[in-house]
Amino acid sequence: MKIATVGLDLAKTLFQVHGVDLQGHVIVRKQLRRVDVLPFFAKLGPCVVGMQACGSSPYWGRELTKPGHSVCLIAPQFVRPYVKSNKTDAADAEAICEAVNRPHMRFVPIKTQAQQTMLSLHRARAGLVKSRTALASQIRGLLSEFGIVLPQGIRLLGQRAIEALSNREPELCEPFRALIQMLVEHLRELGNKAAELEGRIRAMH
Repeated sequence: MKIATVGLDLAKTLFQVHGVDLQGHVIVRKQLRRVDVLPFFAKLGPCVVGMQACGSSPYWGRELTKPGHSVCLIAPQFVRPYVKSNKTDAADAEAICEAVNRPHMRFVPIKTQAQQTMLSLHRARAGLVKSRTALASQIRGLLSEFGIVLPQGIRLLGQRAIEALSNREPELCEPFRALIQMLVEHLRELGNKAAELEGRIRAMH
C-alpha cells in the first residue's frame, strides 16, 4: 500500500518514522539511522513529510524535497496536542503525522541556504557581542576590587584599563597586571570579530 503521509521525528543519530496511507492506516513505523534517512525516502513515492521545526529541519526539508516529497515544518507547540501517550520518539512521529494533515494547520517556511547563512552570521555576532559585554563587566569588577573605577562605555574600556594600570603600577602585583592585559586583549579580539561579522552581514545585504 502506498504511503501518503510520513511523520519524521528528527534526532542526532536515530530518526523515528511513522507513515500512513490515505485512509490513515499505519504502513510503516520504524527507526532509521541518520545515514539511512535519505536512502529510505528516495525509495518512497512522492508523499507529504511532516517534521517539527528545529535547527536542523531546514536542511532535512531541502534534502527531502529533492526526491519530490512535499515537506511541511510544524512548530513544536502545534504538535504537542496530538501526542497520545508519554513523550517518546515514536509518539512524536505519530503526532507529527497526524498534525500535518489537520486542516488550517500553520506551517513554518523552509529556509534556503542563504537565509540560514545570514541567520548564522547574526547569531554568531550576537554571541560575540554578549561575550564582549560580559568580559567588559568582569574587567570592571576586577579593577574595582583594587579601587580602580572606570567611566561607563565599552569602546575605550581597554585603553582606560591599561592607562589605569600604568598609573597604579607600583601598587599592583605583576600577575594581576598581566591578567588585566590578557583580558583586554581578548576584549579587543572579540570586538574585532564582531565587527568583521557585521561587515559580512552588510556585504550580503
